[in-house]
Formats: sequence, structure tokens, C-alpha cells
Amino acid sequence: MSNKKEDYDLRGADAVEKDPFLGRRPAARRPQPTPWQVWLDKIDHSPGASILAYCLSSISMTVVNKYVVSGSYWNLNFFYLAVQSLVCTLTILVFKHAGLFKNLAPFDPVKAKKWFPISLLLVGMIYTGAKALQYLSVPVYTIFKNLTIIVIAYGEVLWFGGSVTPLTLLSFGLMVLSSVIAAWADIQAALDGMHSLDTSSALSALNAGYAWMGMNVVCTSSYVLGMRKVIKKMNFKDYDTMFYNNLLTIPVLIVCSLLVEDWSAENLARNFPEETRNKLMIGMIYSGLAAIFISYCSAWCIRVTSSTTYSMVGALNKLPIAISGLIFFDAPITFGSVTAIIVGFISGLVFTWAKVRQKAQEAVGLPKPVTMSASSASNRDANSS
Repeated sequence: MSNKKEDYDLRGADAVEKDPFLGRRPAARRPQPTPWQVWLDKIDHSPGASILAYCLSSISMTVVNKYVVSGSYWNLNFFYLAVQSLVCTLTILVFKHAGLFKNLAPFDPVKAKKWFPISLLLVGMIYTGAKALQYLSVPVYTIFKNLTIIVIAYGEVLWFGGSVTPLTLLSFGLMVLSSVIAAWADIQAALDGMHSLDTSSALSALNAGYAWMGMNVVCTSSYVLGMRKVIKKMNFKDYDTMFYNNLLTIPVLIVCSLLVEDWSAENLARNFPEETRNKLMIGMIYSGLAAIFISYCSAWCIRVTSSTTYSMVGALNKLPIAISGLIFFDAPITFGSVTAIIVGFISGLVFTWAKVRQKAQEAVGLPKPVTMSASSASNRDANSS
């Protein structure tokens, strides 16, 4: 006689005894995917498609922003940024209603109150960035954005006990060098009359652009460091951060626009000339959608490749962004400007490689070179005593 327990164990816990006289039920057939679903699934798991989508979304965002703010009489930056935030917020809500953003938490007034100071820093960052892009060319703007990386890195050293390796210091030196070359090339082009404006007007525009760029570096660094400090306490996900950022900046931007900017019929006609009005409005709407595209494509790229590959793509992407500025706008092409782009591109690669090596050392438990603040050092000494 066979042992029923042994038979049960051999067939597994999910096995069910069947009467041999009863016929077996036919297994349910799974519906076959359509060719369209197979193609979409293939694209969704394609590293090349994710990298291309991320690059195109970030390049198009920069080009469209430059197109909107580069009008001869443009002076409605707060209004433009309010439209961006409004479009982005409405799109997020539509996607949530459609079930695409399932992890988006409902609005919480307490969290909004705590997050509001970060949103104010975001307003400063995007406004100064728009003003800098209005006066500077896309290549120069892209190169000078690298300086933000340096300030953020040393901010992390001061407040979070971060570290800076010799290879990272080399990348910082290249970033500063590329910015100096870019500024020198831009000023030289203005003196040689290569800009569309006369020499004095071109120089004054460059000075204004560099001033706004300096403020943008400070605002961006403050925003990133402040967000890092607050985001851990609030347990925000990516879409939560995007939702609160855009929603809370809308009233601030609208109030600033109504108080500071000229809403007369004459000024609106100058900012939105009839021949380019529709293109400008399309560009403003697209810029709001592009923020979501970039966020999605970033997550997509990390999912199908790796964070290292994503960082490398971000460094490589600065080159086509700078080149797009030379193609679509009248930025002067000189030996200095090309050299600055190349040096800035190399600095991004060196910085990415430095971060890859630093993560590899941390993974295997090797000691890492530490550059810490005085407060961090005193805390360490106090703990060890």
C-alpha cells in the first residue's frame, strides 16, 4: 500500500488528488500579445531607446526654453514659468486619474507647508536660470551649469560629511577652466562684432547673463542641498517631489508676475508678436510637458541600464546640448567656444568616472579620501575620545 503522505510530498504542497475517471480540465490559454504589444515591450526594455529618449527630452527642453525667452522684447519670465508649472501639475493629475502614476500620494497640507521653503528656492533657481539663458548662448549656459556641481559637492562636504577625491578635484579644475575659456571666447566675439548686437550692447548683455548665472549657481545649489535634507524626512518619491514642487510654485509665480511684470496690451503684443504667437504658446506648453518627459526618461534609463550608465549619459549629453545651441541659434562659432565645449565635455566625463570609482571603493570597503568640514571633524574627534 502506498503511503499517502509520501505521495503528497512528492507531488508538492499544491498538488490535488484527482479521480482517474474524471477528465482533465483543459488549461486556460493565455491571450497572445499583438505585434504592437510585442514592439512596445521590446522598446520598453531597450537600453538604446531609453538613452535616446532621455537625450532628446533634455536637449529639446533647453532649446525650447532658449527659443521662448530669446525674443527681442521678452520680459514675462514669471508668467512663462507659471505656465510651465501649471501644465506640469495638470498633466500629473491627469496621469494619476488614468492610473499611470499609481505611487503618487494624495495632497497633504502638512507636507506642503514643510515643503514650501524648498519650492521658494526652486522659484529662485528656475527664474535665474531663465534670465541667464535669455542673455547667454546655450553652449555658455551649459558650460557654466557645471560650476553648480562644484558648489553642491563642497556643500555636501560641509553639511553631510561628503568626500572629494583627487580625480574629482581634477574634474572641478577642468570645469572652471572650461568656464573661463567660454567667457573669454564670448567676450572676444562681442569685441570683434560677431554678435547680432553692437559691441556695447553685446557686452552689457553678457555681463547681465554672467550675473544671473552666478545667482543661478547659488540658487540651484541651495535648492539641491535643501531638498536632500528635507526629502529624507518626508519620505517623498520622485513623482511626489515633482507634484509638490510644481503645485506650490504656481501661486508664487503668478503673484510675482502680477506684481513685477507689465501686463499692458502693448507689452503683451511685444512679447507675443502675431507672427510667432502660436509657436511661443506651443513652446511654453511643451516645456511643461518636457519636465515630466525628462523625469520619466531618467527613471526608464536607470531601470534598463544602470545608474552608472545614466550618469555617463548625462555627462555625454552636454555635448549635443551645446552643439544644438550652435545649430539653432546665432551663437558665434570660434576656436575658443569650441575649445570650451570640448573641455567642459571632458570635465563631465572625468567627474562621472570619479564618482564610479568612488562608489566601487565604497562597495568593496576600501578607505576613501575624506575632505570634511571643521564641524564634521570636531564631531568625529568627540566621538572617538
